[in-house]
Amino acid sequence: MPAMTLFADQVACVRSDHLVFEDISFDLSPGAALWVRGRNGAGKSSLLRICARLLRPAAGRLLWSGQEIGGNEDTYQGQYHYLGHQDPLKSVLTVKENLNFWANFHGTADVARAIADFELEPLQETPMGLLSAGQKKRVNLARLTASPLPLWILDEPLSALDQHYIQLFKSKLEQHLLGGGMALFATHQDLELAGATVLDLDKETAA
Repeated sequence: MPAMTLFADQVACVRSDHLVFEDISFDLSPGAALWVRGRNGAGKSSLLRICARLLRPAAGRLLWSGQEIGGNEDTYQGQYHYLGHQDPLKSVLTVKENLNFWANFHGTADVARAIADFELEPLQETPMGLLSAGQKKRVNLARLTASPLPLWILDEPLSALDQHYIQLFKSKLEQHLLGGGMALFATHQDLELAGATVLDLDKETAA
C-alpha cells in the first residue's frame, strides 16, 4: 500500500465567476507541513476548503495515497481534521461534551488527553457559549488531539490566542509531524516551524 500522501495537481479555483488562482500544485508526505501564505483575497481559505472537500476545484485534481479524491475508492474520508474560521461547536454543550461528540464522530476518542493538551481542565464543564474567543479557539484546537487523524488542515489556527497558547499549539503541531502526521495551514503569523515548505499564493497568482 502506498504511503499516505496528499498531492494537488494544477488545482484552480473560481468564485463568483472570478479566477482566484490556477495551476497550484504541491505534495505532502508523512512528517511534512505546508504553510500557505498570501494577501487577503489570494485564495488561502479557498485552497484549504478545496483540500477539505468543502469546495470543488474548477480544474485540476487532488490525490490521497495515489488515489484521486472523489473517485469510486475514496480512502480520503475520515483521514483529516479541518479547522476553519467558524467553529462547529454547540454553545449549549460543555467543553467536554463538544469534544466527546467530535472525538466519537471520528471514531477514536481521547478527550481527557485533549483537555489536558490545551489546558482546558478548569473549563471542561463550562458551556461553550460562556467562553471567550481565545478559549473557544483552544477547544476547537483540542479536537485535533481528541481524535488523532493523519492530516491537519488549519485556517488561521493562531487567531485569538496569546503567545503562551501559540507556543503550546506549535508544540502539539511539532509532535504531530514527528509522529508522521501532515499539516496544511494558513496563517498571517510565521510559526517558525522547522522544515515547513511555503506556498506563497501572491507569487503564484502573479506568475
